[in-house]
Amino acid sequence: MIFVPGGVGASEVWQELSALEAGGGRVVHFDGRALMTEQGIFSSFAKALQFPSYFGRNWDAMVDCLDDLCGAITGGVGIAVVVHDADQLLETEHFPLFVSVLCQGADRANSAVDLDGFPLDRPALSEHFVFELREFDPEQIAARVRQPDLIVKVEDRFVGASLDPEEWH
Repeated sequence: MIFVPGGVGASEVWQELSALEAGGGRVVHFDGRALMTEQGIFSSFAKALQFPSYFGRNWDAMVDCLDDLCGAITGGVGIAVVVHDADQLLETEHFPLFVSVLCQGADRANSAVDLDGFPLDRPALSEHFVFELREFDPEQIAARVRQPDLIVKVEDRFVGASLDPEEWH
């Protein structure tokens, strides 16, 4: 997961997203304002990522559905989800949990083995999440993202987050 400044400040990210699409992968865009509530997240992701009808509209079910993305929605290659105008989203109460859930889903999708270490019946998929912010203060973003189960990397032009393998594997 990566947090980047909006506009030209993230040109490297946009090049990578273009390369993903050129290779057959998919890029899905969300307006951060539609994700201001938990139900907004569940509804938006379910619709755009074609979650199954039995999606439970809760955080655990979301991790499971992110892990199970396949076929047309990923191009069989991978997917990147871009959240535009994510500034206000950072201030929501559910934001830290949302970040953790996305990291969990990506970690599981990007793996070719299940949680017990057994091979899956599907290939690992490239799954990434990009949050684009108008106001980009790396330290402030990192402070909001940091959690015991995540590793947060701060650079001038981005903030990255991933699951801490000591906590999750």
